[in-house]
Amino acid sequence: MEENVKENPLGSEPIGKLMTKFAVPSIIAMLVGALYNIVDQLFIGQAVGLLGNSATNIAFPFSTSCIALSLLFGIGGASCFNLAMGKGEKEKAPYFIGNAVTMLIISGLVLSVITLCFLTPLLKLFGSPDNVLPYAEDYVRISAYGFPFLVLSVGGGHLIRADGSPRMTMFSNLVGAVINTGLDALFIFGFGWEMKGAALATIIGQIVSSAIVIVYLFHFKTVKLTLTHFKIKLKYTLRTASIGMASFFNQLAIMVVQIVLNNSLKHYGALSIYGEEIPIACAGIVMKVNQVIFSIVIGLGQGSQPIESFNYGARKYDRVRKAYKLALIIAAAISMVSFIAFQLIPREILSLFGSEESELYFEFGEKFFRIFLLLTPLVCIQPITSTFFTSIGKPIKGVFLSLTRQIIFFLPLLIVLPIFFDIDGILFTGPVADFISAVVAFFMAAAEFKSMKRAELSQKSL
Repeated sequence: MEENVKENPLGSEPIGKLMTKFAVPSIIAMLVGALYNIVDQLFIGQAVGLLGNSATNIAFPFSTSCIALSLLFGIGGASCFNLAMGKGEKEKAPYFIGNAVTMLIISGLVLSVITLCFLTPLLKLFGSPDNVLPYAEDYVRISAYGFPFLVLSVGGGHLIRADGSPRMTMFSNLVGAVINTGLDALFIFGFGWEMKGAALATIIGQIVSSAIVIVYLFHFKTVKLTLTHFKIKLKYTLRTASIGMASFFNQLAIMVVQIVLNNSLKHYGALSIYGEEIPIACAGIVMKVNQVIFSIVIGLGQGSQPIESFNYGARKYDRVRKAYKLALIIAAAISMVSFIAFQLIPREILSLFGSEESELYFEFGEKFFRIFLLLTPLVCIQPITSTFFTSIGKPIKGVFLSLTRQIIFFLPLLIVLPIFFDIDGILFTGPVADFISAVVAFFMAAAEFKSMKRAELSQKSL
């Protein structure tokens, strides 16, 4: 085992250098993934307008569910693989990769079938107003065929990163995004296909990205993958799922909140001067813009994952702490910059998604940016810490943290506050939930670091 640790750069190279190597491509890959949705929103907003913007927000839970499955087996497989390699278990490690790939494909196919079979009831459940429903149906009925490719490309990217090739993950996502952007312009403005064109462009980009992932799997560097490794073995699949559960539940929680939020905006919007469509459209834009920033934070956490996993398995706890703290410091700085932009130029951001909308549209959108994202500087603590616990093989703590912001705090507030403050109550749920979840994450991380210190002292005394 000692020889394995010395040879692997994850256990010896400077943390800053490793973070640059793994986090930068991871951030770019996550940004590209976020751009898949926001590019569609930009083009649809300009070509279709308010109803198109509302439709993409109603459809957003489907994309979130794809990402949830990608992280369940992608992050889970990557963490298990790196933990096994850190412990010197080279024979077990490739099974985590192979089983993860198989489950990514199966889960994507299942989600696609369910969506196509129950499309209209699901969209209504997600809060679609009647006049938005046809636009949402046009978009999802086509994009659902791409779910298996989206799940494989995103999840497979994490497995590639675990193999020490973060740039390939970045390349895979970047190629897909460039294709999606180019075809969006052609299909929406050139051919006039509007919602259907945006969905078709997205699928083609996802197919190309997943093809790159498949090709890479045949040239895995650190271990050799054979067909045997891709056959489902329950012990590897369950372990992978248990480790990836924190990231999965985090996305699942986001999806649940999206659905409840859409329905709340629809209900309380109808009772306000804004109507049903304006709050849903504005919320979709704010959420997707914020997702771009959030994807940077997630990318930092994922970039630190191989470093934390390997060094925790090798009992190099000081390196684990350094990786976590560096990721958190960078994430906090980025969050602060985004907070300033959200407070100072919300109208300019909204205008990118359609400048011909009513003054009520801009009034509500500006309020949503400034109030809902008021504590953006603190948002980074919870996802970085949740990924940290997953990386060191403590999925229960990671799952709990992933649920704090969205389910345990945000969801009850989303139900209660509007009862007293109408639609403005929805806006205040964001900063309140952000503050409480950040405090919980901080104290959980501090307690874990104390535990590591005790383990270090015990190890030195032997």
